[in-house]
Amino acid sequence: MAQNHEHDPTCAVAHGEAPAEIGDRTLLAVFASPVAEFLLRYAADLGYRGVLLEPATDRAAEAGRRDLAVVTAPPAGLDGDVDVVVTDHHRPELGSVLRDLLAHPVRWIGVMGNPRHQGPHVRALTDLGVSPQDIARVHRPVGLNIGSRTPPEIALATLAGLVADRNGRPGGFDF
Repeated sequence: MAQNHEHDPTCAVAHGEAPAEIGDRTLLAVFASPVAEFLLRYAADLGYRGVLLEPATDRAAEAGRRDLAVVTAPPAGLDGDVDVVVTDHHRPELGSVLRDLLAHPVRWIGVMGNPRHQGPHVRALTDLGVSPQDIARVHRPVGLNIGSRTPPEIALATLAGLVADRNGRPGGFDF
């Protein structure tokens, strides 16, 4: 028998008695990688439309064969409903791709990497003349601090952090 959860909307959603308000969300995973594939797979369950941005045409073609939505350049119209996660900070085009993404009013941009070292994106963006204010829009590290080691764990921690941030919760981005 269904209970009345009109005073607790979260509970009502969890019990299937009310629709979840998800809205129009896009997760743009940058660079084909095992983590990007898990991010996009899990993101669909969280109401995101997942898109892979892979500028290398050979890697983009391979990802497309795995039924991923793939673009080779930032699509027009990126807005405040878009979260961006860069999954490989070793790629030579890191700076130029981030610079192009920072030209859009996306909601959140993050680069994966070890929090004990300065991200290479800082130097790459500085060398391209990107302002310190725009560079500061790039979050690093990404995800909740759960000790992730495998691609699925990293994707899970990253998405949990994005949900927390989107909902105005601290979520554990601080390390």
